[in-house]
Amino acid sequence: MLQLREFASQTLLLPENGSYRSYADLHREHVVWTVYATPEFSLELRTWCFPFAGCVSYRGHFSPEAAEEFAAPLRAQGDDVYVGGVDAYSTLGWFDDPVLNTFIHRSEPALAGLIFHELAHQRLYVKNDTTFNESFARTVELEGVRLWLQSHGTPAQLDDYTRNETRRDEFVAVINRARDQLRTLYAADLAAELKRTQKQLLFEQIKTGYAQLKQRWGGYAGYDAWFATQLNNAKLASVTTYADDVPAFQALLKQKHYDFAAFYAAAKTLGDLAENERRIGLKKLVE
Repeated sequence: MLQLREFASQTLLLPENGSYRSYADLHREHVVWTVYATPEFSLELRTWCFPFAGCVSYRGHFSPEAAEEFAAPLRAQGDDVYVGGVDAYSTLGWFDDPVLNTFIHRSEPALAGLIFHELAHQRLYVKNDTTFNESFARTVELEGVRLWLQSHGTPAQLDDYTRNETRRDEFVAVINRARDQLRTLYAADLAAELKRTQKQLLFEQIKTGYAQLKQRWGGYAGYDAWFATQLNNAKLASVTTYADDVPAFQALLKQKHYDFAAFYAAAKTLGDLAENERRIGLKKLVE
């Protein structure tokens, strides 16, 4: 663990502090349970605002009961709601985040990815832009694990990690295709009942797309648990929040010749822009 932590600071230039240098057992399965919510005919996540973190598109609770209590009135008003357990979160450098029992037993690549991801939030965080923040951290995570495995892992570990990330990309692509179709449906001038029917058909198409992926993957069932509960707008948005800006950040990292200092500086410049200008800048990177 300490070797991973040193790698994060020395190679990835992530914050050098007391985070992930101590251990805490919370005696529960997850560190928080997160509530995501959207209107019935929208894929835009509702947001909640806090003094230091700004506005974020989820709401965390320290018990599943508290999360469900918060989710209940949202469901009652007709929202699509998704509640999911989360194994780690960043205090953004305000405190030293410990290694927790909720993720200590992960495989080495998965543990490395989590630590790199959460430390990336300490390196750069932009208020009121969850997708920017999560995609930035996800990009650092992906490149960080690749470098870690190249220097400390085995070829088999790197191959396995690459294969799993390719599967994740294909899974997200299925979600994105459905999301585009849902956006078109929600913008259409149709009766609400017809929209509901078409919406459920599109969710069934997602399940069909996943079944086809599983067949191509030789039966790999890594996403079965995700599909085991009901699909809705909020559940789809909880996935795309972590993925939408990743291609832009990967393009920026490549543009900076994989120099992390230059990458972080350029990402901060983007983060300092007004939101509409930031979106334009990210879009140009992909183009």
